[in-house]
Amino acid sequence: MTFLYTARGTYDKHYNEGGMSWDRYMEWSELKHLTELVSLDGMLNEILVEPDFDNADDWNYIHVIGHYQTGFFTSFDFVCKRLKKKEKFNLLAVMIEPDRECSKINPDGFEFIGYELLDQDFSISALTNCGSFFNETFLPEDLNNRGLIDGFEKAYDLQKRLLENHPDEYHADTNVIAVWRHKTIGR
Repeated sequence: MTFLYTARGTYDKHYNEGGMSWDRYMEWSELKHLTELVSLDGMLNEILVEPDFDNADDWNYIHVIGHYQTGFFTSFDFVCKRLKKKEKFNLLAVMIEPDRECSKINPDGFEFIGYELLDQDFSISALTNCGSFFNETFLPEDLNNRGLIDGFEKAYDLQKRLLENHPDEYHADTNVIAVWRHKTIGR
């Protein structure tokens, strides 16, 4: 199993860094049951890792698929070293397109929090940044209180149905990504 790592900003009722307020997001997204959003969508949960793109060594840690920088990194230590300092943040371990249920797999210090569906360029969450556009495929109650999917089979079922129901919509062609959050760092 290959784990990748990232650090993301928090987005909850205490969010006050510009952009869409939490209350406005709740209204727009119709995800009123969320207690926080732990998304891999960089527009909603800012990427807090700042690699030096001019440093050839940093490229050894930047995870790229095709032409896309995923926002994930190959080393836990690299993420911690390049972390933009914040009082509170989400230090995440992820696995792209896992081949088995991940809820019982817990890397040291991390706990499983769900599955994300990110579009093919790893930028937009089909679950939490498309409003009610995909309501015929899934409803708000299909997501947990962090905006993720709890079950492995359900994640792959939603991935398949999104593409079937919206074959011409770019953000419907997604990657299933398992997500774990560190229990203490950033909390």
